[in-house]
Amino acid sequence: MKLTTMTQMTLDGVVQGNGGASEEDRRNGFVRGGWALGKGDDDTTSFIKDTYRRADGFLFGRRTYELFASSWGAGEVPGWEAVTQALATRPKYVASTTLAEPAWTGTSVLSGDLAAAIAELRARPGGELQVHGSGTLVRWLLENGLVDEMTVIVVPVILGQGARLFPAAGPDLALDLVASRADTKGVTIQVYRPAGRPQYPAA
Repeated sequence: MKLTTMTQMTLDGVVQGNGGASEEDRRNGFVRGGWALGKGDDDTTSFIKDTYRRADGFLFGRRTYELFASSWGAGEVPGWEAVTQALATRPKYVASTTLAEPAWTGTSVLSGDLAAAIAELRARPGGELQVHGSGTLVRWLLENGLVDEMTVIVVPVILGQGARLFPAAGPDLALDLVASRADTKGVTIQVYRPAGRPQYPAA
């Protein structure tokens, strides 16, 4: 399977608390949650739904898994049945050393050698193993060369606080742009493939 990621973020790179509830994620005093709610147009909504439909499995970090289980796993969300059906019927994998008994049907916990476990999943036949949200996990996957393709949905807002997808200091990575579009509400979607390390001019 191809490992793909889909991340919503602000123009200043914040990924924390994008969902509908402002109380969703208050870590480190964050109070500006719900910034992505209703921001994309119908084409962007369709793009997100179509992405979920083509998943063969889902991979989550612990925090995102628990948020998804309490919302998407609780029943149908009007207008988003394609997403709830995909999440209900496809295998779900959680990268966690502390989650012992996941309640969401179809969930397996990856708690040992995470790189080896994910490599084994990627080696299976199929289409996509998708990661939604899970910023900490996405950073780790990129650092370990385990991402085949990443989709970044940028909402035109600057929050000025909150956890960012990429830290101020970290590993570097070159990307090839596969596709790009902007919707009528100013939300942009970029699809990238990792392309090794960037090339820097000689001193």
